[in-house]
Amino acid sequence: MYEYINGKVMDIQSSYIVLENNGIGYMIYTANPYYYDLNGEYKVYIFQNIREDENTLYGFKSYDEKQLFLKLTSVKGLGCKMALPMLASGSIDGIVDAIDRENILYLKKFPKIGDKVARQIILDLKGKLASKDTEVAPVSNELVDALKSLGYKNGDINKVVKHIDSSLDIETQIKEALKLLLK
Repeated sequence: MYEYINGKVMDIQSSYIVLENNGIGYMIYTANPYYYDLNGEYKVYIFQNIREDENTLYGFKSYDEKQLFLKLTSVKGLGCKMALPMLASGSIDGIVDAIDRENILYLKKFPKIGDKVARQIILDLKGKLASKDTEVAPVSNELVDALKSLGYKNGDINKVVKHIDSSLDIETQIKEALKLLLK
């Protein structure tokens, strides 16, 4: 599995770029290939989609864009080829805001996104996407991950982690956080 590839853009097509790294040219599908300059050096965040009949790389300008893509592709009925154009036509904050506000009309403006898929996106992702102002404070990634895995939302986690002593062992931190969350 790849996290990112640093390289030089050798070719730009309508739906992908070719990024050369150590003499290997990687064909990477991107939301907007024309964001990249020919012969420019870039760090491209990668998602590798392996299926029975394909092995495809999808590339993103930022880590946040990649994370949104992964969330979108987790929605029932929404694959990589439907999620990628969403990132090309909309901003990350705009998409997150539309999902949180249940703005079906905004989501339906994207190619191949109809009423049914837009409602499924909202059903599956509402409240699960963090916009920049609700990001979890960097207290302890292990504590944050544990609370997220228990189903708590970023906003709730943010409120309690700032009251937890990070010098405590992780089990004690989790117990203290749960006490605060259950109040």
